[in-house]
Amino acid sequence: MVANVLEINPERLWESLERSAEIGRFRDVGLRRLALSAEDKEMRDLFVEWAKTAGCKVEVDRLGNIFARRDGSDPTLPPVAIGSHLDTQICGGRYDGILGVLCGLEVVRTLNDRGLQTKRGIEIICWTNEEGARFSPPMMGSMAFARQLPLESVLATTDDDGVTVAQALDEIGYAGAAPIGRTFDCYLELHIEQAPVLDREGCDVGIVVGGYKTRALRLTIKGDTGHAGGTPMAMRRNALVGAGYVIAAVNDIGLTYAADEGRTTTTRIESFPNLPGTYAEQVKLTIDYRHIDPARFEAMSKAVEAAIAESAKKANVEIDVATGWSWGTELFAPECIELLKATAKELGLPYREMRSQAGHDAYAVATMAPTAMIFTPCHEGISHNVNEAIELTRSVPGANLLLNAAVARANR
Repeated sequence: MVANVLEINPERLWESLERSAEIGRFRDVGLRRLALSAEDKEMRDLFVEWAKTAGCKVEVDRLGNIFARRDGSDPTLPPVAIGSHLDTQICGGRYDGILGVLCGLEVVRTLNDRGLQTKRGIEIICWTNEEGARFSPPMMGSMAFARQLPLESVLATTDDDGVTVAQALDEIGYAGAAPIGRTFDCYLELHIEQAPVLDREGCDVGIVVGGYKTRALRLTIKGDTGHAGGTPMAMRRNALVGAGYVIAAVNDIGLTYAADEGRTTTTRIESFPNLPGTYAEQVKLTIDYRHIDPARFEAMSKAVEAAIAESAKKANVEIDVATGWSWGTELFAPECIELLKATAKELGLPYREMRSQAGHDAYAVATMAPTAMIFTPCHEGISHNVNEAIELTRSVPGANLLLNAAVARANR
């Protein structure tokens, strides 16, 4: 670091991360902190306590999104927002989303240490249900906030036990009174990379210039139920067999496009009646495919469509297709990307430009405010896994970049 720049307190950041790791601990090294669960409430309460202790004013909107604001000297100016999420996957790690929120808190704490007031306020945001592990789709809180999803349909969304988002928010006390939507000067999100590029290259800072073109499809496969033994093979309309053909074909498409950064998978399967002795009359699948190149993405789309049609014919079933969620490649504001690059150079921090292979709340916010992202290394890119791991020394450069870029923007 060069002289006369701000630096976070690494030990304090790590202590906060370790405290977070106690809430919803799963398989000793990981976390299970599903959105709007008791564990999520405990972590939210702790964050709110920390934010208030740091002098922030805290508001919660109807979706449970939390906004902790450190006032600037000019309250008429929109704040610089820093955010991510505190919920995890069902077999999640300690840092996905969490590092970004706690680095935002560390920005505020560092300014307090120095007795510095920015011209614009700085607002730390915890978005609701980024992971989509309990309620689908993912990034639900930020997407509804940005008017990408209707509020009422989000509140009516149910988990596998039939509990609605509205009910879950009421149960944990986070159905807030703040209005949906507010104005940001810009939005900056720090996140672990969730891929191995930075870790393998030995680079500690990634400046995200865009994302992979991504689409999720929700398939409903319809057949007829029948006896597993008595029904002749030629008469069967087994929805689970149709699903099997789709799953295998989609995976093969991903392998075909893997050499130039294609990705495909099936993420969820629901079978009815899902009983021994009876084959399935209905199966619901969620499939996901991504590519860094828009033209190749469209080619993948056609291949997926053809595979679905062929699978339906082969299994003698019907397959209805609905788009689940999607986002594009050009997501972030050039002015914010340039801010991060210029700040990194001023701090003497090596960085690489990169595209995100995952989805983030920043994608939704980018539709309503200038937005950019910082990536920090994650060991071997392992994420959505209890073995997710980071090194503090390799996370600090990105945190310092966030701090100095946010302050520079807030003093405009």
